[in-house]
Amino acid sequence: MSNIKFSSSETEQLVTKIQGYFAKELDQDLGQFDAEFLLGFFSKEVGAYFYNRGLFDAQTIIVAKLEHVSEMVEEGINEIEKPVS
Repeated sequence: MSNIKFSSSETEQLVTKIQGYFAKELDQDLGQFDAEFLLGFFSKEVGAYFYNRGLFDAQTIIVAKLEHVSEMVEEGINEIEKPVS
């Protein structure tokens, strides 16, 4: 699987969230190195699943919006269509 790259600011925020989770939910202190290692593991091993789900969700929304636009275009064309005899 691919390894998703984060900016240094994003990495810092994610590491803080991982450390907070371990402290709150598991009552364990997790050092910065260990949290970064864990982040790297998850981004490499499961990151693509989350990325692909995001793409699927975006595609679903875009298709729905395009169908709506297509209906509006069809209605607009029907409104200006000239009668034929």
